[in-house]
Amino acid sequence: MTKQLTQVSPHSPDWYRDAIIYQVYPRSYMDSNGDGVGDLPGITAKLDYIASLGVDIVWISPFFKSPMKDFGYDIADYCDVDPLFGTLADFDALVERAHSLGLKIMIDQVMAHTAEDHAWFKESRSSRDNPKADWYVWADPKADGNPPNNWLSVFGGSAWQWDTRRRQYYMHNFLTSQPQLNFHNPAVQQAHLDALRFWLERGVDGIRLDACNYHFHDRQLRDNPPATNRDSITVTDVNPYGMQAHDFDKTQPENVPFLKKLRALLDEYQAVSIGEVGSDDSLATMAEYTEGGDKLHMAYSFNLLVNHLSSHYIREQVEQFEKRVKGGWASWSVGNHDVPRVASRWGGTSAPQAFAKLALAMQLSLKGTPCLYQGDELAFAEADVPYELLQDPYGITFWPEFKGRDGCRTPIAWTDDSNGGFTTGKPWLPVSPDHLAKAASVQEADQGSTLAFTRAFTAWRRKHPQLLRGEIVFFDTQDQVLALRRDLAGERSILAVFNLSGEAQSVELPTSAGAEALQGHGLPGSAANGKVQLPAFGGWFAYAQ
Repeated sequence: MTKQLTQVSPHSPDWYRDAIIYQVYPRSYMDSNGDGVGDLPGITAKLDYIASLGVDIVWISPFFKSPMKDFGYDIADYCDVDPLFGTLADFDALVERAHSLGLKIMIDQVMAHTAEDHAWFKESRSSRDNPKADWYVWADPKADGNPPNNWLSVFGGSAWQWDTRRRQYYMHNFLTSQPQLNFHNPAVQQAHLDALRFWLERGVDGIRLDACNYHFHDRQLRDNPPATNRDSITVTDVNPYGMQAHDFDKTQPENVPFLKKLRALLDEYQAVSIGEVGSDDSLATMAEYTEGGDKLHMAYSFNLLVNHLSSHYIREQVEQFEKRVKGGWASWSVGNHDVPRVASRWGGTSAPQAFAKLALAMQLSLKGTPCLYQGDELAFAEADVPYELLQDPYGITFWPEFKGRDGCRTPIAWTDDSNGGFTTGKPWLPVSPDHLAKAASVQEADQGSTLAFTRAFTAWRRKHPQLLRGEIVFFDTQDQVLALRRDLAGERSILAVFNLSGEAQSVELPTSAGAEALQGHGLPGSAANGKVQLPAFGGWFAYAQ
């Protein structure tokens, strides 16, 4: 189905700045055929639920043909649906239903690497002189047989794998089964642009660009130097990947011209883009990739996907981005399919639903397009998956200090029965017993639930353009309290104060005296005599004087 440009959303060209993104991990959303794995028809069946959350864009993690060694992030065919998830007809039906509900569809594009099963790699590895011989990053061994340099894989070990067919090493930033494409070859870039056009022609409204700073490598294959400050944001401290400064294996300057080509294609279809950035200075890379209006529309990093929570840290991340960016736009994410769920990561092992409400309201009050992860609207905590049931190769490699990503990827509990209404078969990962008590069906009947709060808050936020487009200013407070102001020309400034702790807090702000409290946001808090009083995980909004 060809997308008609005359039917594009009537919003302004930067409408995405007003939007909320909702990430769906298809394996774990809804299973329509009883095989234990979620699929595209399952997502389609739940689009009414997604629309009820007040979100605008549905980002769907990879559903393309894949051997599933990294659960879809290892792609064997960029232009087809894996039978596990359905068919192209199922995808078309999903897009049509989403559009009828006013939702836009965003798909993952994993461009830096393919699966080893991809036809491109099969041809490339067959000899040193075939038409695709230089479509991947190949290098001769050192004289002693060692890899050509010291580059490391995010998933453990060397970033080089020996191949007996070519008697060379090939590069992989992740699994050995995910060979790195050679983006220095213009044909590789064009192949990806052609594949993207295939989906844009089917009505896709945007792309999420996976690992978007990993496309290019240093042609000279220079060694990475030791890290001066260990990277504890992109990887955990048990992973040696963080011991290197990644000067040469990613985030190369050649990526900027490619992103401009990508943007030109997206502009033909008025489609939007968001890039995932994991670099030694992610904020600088986010700014570089979004500034100027000719590259990515938005970018997000792992900087708010960390384990520690403090108002000073959050403030620093947002302020540094604002300081470095020139007209670009951030997307602040506090949860996704790669990190422990925010309710546990920030709220602790027994975080109350009040914390989940507070975290969502805080995220949706920052300047930038928020990206929510499935299940966070239900206050789901990190699931405990025993070692014998682990599926994630990343977690299996670094067990037991790092348990991988399965705990945030367990199936959604739609009902409170044994499989949570997710499947009639055996789920690919166990449904968390803790999630059953917070199942969507249970929360539908509770007006005080996190689900009800999410719906109410997104609707309330939409009524206040200051929270969508306004500039942001922070106030000095104790570390447990985040206080900010959103300013928009022609509108009254809004104050927002959040208690990030489980203990009551009192804070005095220069502009709180005489401020007019706002109602309807759903968080507990009050102000008197110039002081804002917040119970545990409370919040307060007001028009500034």
